[in-house]
Amino acid sequence: MTVIALSGVHRRVPVAVGACLVSFTAFWVAQRIAHVSMVDLMVYRAEGATVRAGGDLYALRTTAFHLPATYPPFAALLFTPLTLLDTGLLRTLATAGNLALLVVFVRLSLKLVGHARVASVWWVAAAAVWCEPVWTTLRYGQVNLALAVLVLWDLSRRSPGAADRWAGAGLGLAAAVKLTPALFAVFLAATGVVAALRGGDGGPWLRHARGAAAAFAGATLLAAAVLPYDSWRFWTRMVLSTGRVGHVEETANQALRGVLARLLHSPDPGALWAVTAALVGLAGLAVAVAAELRGHRCWAVAVCAVTALLVCPVSWSHHWVWCVPVVLLLWTRGHRAVAVGTLLVFCSYALWWVPHVHGRPELHQNGAELTLSALYACVGLAFLVLAGHRCRDPADVKP
Repeated sequence: MTVIALSGVHRRVPVAVGACLVSFTAFWVAQRIAHVSMVDLMVYRAEGATVRAGGDLYALRTTAFHLPATYPPFAALLFTPLTLLDTGLLRTLATAGNLALLVVFVRLSLKLVGHARVASVWWVAAAAVWCEPVWTTLRYGQVNLALAVLVLWDLSRRSPGAADRWAGAGLGLAAAVKLTPALFAVFLAATGVVAALRGGDGGPWLRHARGAAAAFAGATLLAAAVLPYDSWRFWTRMVLSTGRVGHVEETANQALRGVLARLLHSPDPGALWAVTAALVGLAGLAVAVAAELRGHRCWAVAVCAVTALLVCPVSWSHHWVWCVPVVLLLWTRGHRAVAVGTLLVFCSYALWWVPHVHGRPELHQNGAELTLSALYACVGLAFLVLAGHRCRDPADVKP
């Protein structure tokens, strides 16, 4: 019987790999037919060229859309090798690299939820590549999958309390490239403090948070040493200039701030957003900490990711690649109807069904359009409510 079982496993894995390769090939062809520009990748390349030329990084405007540099200076340092490749080869390698990162991301997501079947990695990746956040990440040549892999690699390496000198390195580097992942370090620190206040040992979480802070500080200081002027400008001015990344009300902005801007028909939701983001941020962190202290690392990580996406001033739709571990978590924990519904939302491309091109039409949306352009945020809020309810269930004590 064991031999037959092993034979079945050996057959399932090649079939799954083949199906994934077919899906990826079809995806690649579809992106070529769509003439994707990978515009963000071109911005990254221009940032690297500006660094090499000694130019003013945050005065940069590039591509036909006159896009600026918006990431911390450390990211620009990492982008300098992109200038060594011509744009055609760069687009090809970036697409191939993102597809490989998707497989790694799925593998780490399945590891997070406790699902170890190798064949599942390939089946899930074959389907996940078609969901809107992943499609758009590859369409723009974005770094979302790379940052998500760093975060999950860091948080799924060892169980809490295990000694690991690399703990925090992935989180710190991800936050040095793009600030949003810093919330994971806040979550770890908060967990350590709460554990200590309850009379337990908060040391493992606090050490992990310190490791993330050290990695972030090291990367940021390196950038400051190489790019002192750009670093000064970013950390004293640009870090607060959220308007540089685009109009807040754009349908692609699936953060709470974007939803409120469209709902209020105003480009600046002001104090209402600040209060809402603070409340959701505190509630999300509370749920994540409670889940972590109960041993639910998978729920804690997913909740923290969704909370970060909701409270960030701008969370473009492609930032929501975290829908992959969220759907897997819901499915493996018995919430299968919710998982299917969530999957359908992220595969529907519904936010692009509303007018969104010229004249800032998102400021004049009707009820149906407001609903369609708020789906990701609504799903995120519903997930936080479900996670909070799950963590309060006294019968639910194991991940």
